[in-house]
Amino acid sequence: MHLKFSQDIKILLQRLAEKPLSLGDILAETSERGFNLVIALLVLPFLFPMPPGLTGPFGGACLILSLQMVLGRRSPWLPQKIATYKFPRAFANVLLQNLRRITRILEKIARPRLPKIAAHPYIWRFNGFCISWLSVLLISPVPLTNPIPTIGILLLAVATIESDGLLMCVGYIFTVLTTLLFALIGYLFLTVPNLLPELLAS
Repeated sequence: MHLKFSQDIKILLQRLAEKPLSLGDILAETSERGFNLVIALLVLPFLFPMPPGLTGPFGGACLILSLQMVLGRRSPWLPQKIATYKFPRAFANVLLQNLRRITRILEKIARPRLPKIAAHPYIWRFNGFCISWLSVLLISPVPLTNPIPTIGILLLAVATIESDGLLMCVGYIFTVLTTLLFALIGYLFLTVPNLLPELLAS
């Protein structure tokens, strides 16, 4: 099965061979699907080792786009400074090639399913809300956790592009589990420093 998501990646790889791509170019190329395609491109690097200092800008741009989904916008907008950001060609090539590998996996599991869920008038906003929340967790300064919310964001982004209601439900469950995990980490972070003096005293 050939996904719309996969076709978009192929087009972007062809365009990249001609000139460097900016986020604005990608949004213009992919129209409404650009919301989730750019979100996927922005968070994908967090699955792999990446240069420091990109979590804030990439996560922030992802949050801006997903909040627009919450508001019901169908035409994506980014601040000029972010929209004109051009991926370095070498970095973009690696990024798109990695994304292409992931789409080969997604092609085996994603397809239009549960249309009553996927086509619900509020599902676009709800998906945006979940992606926004996961973006906040992604930006949070919790070490070694970036890939976890990233997986949830990718699941929801692809499910939205492909109108896959079942994959959306998997994404919602993953969002809840990720929230519980971060809540546990936060709880341990707050309580362990208080427990250490008691353990040492005993």
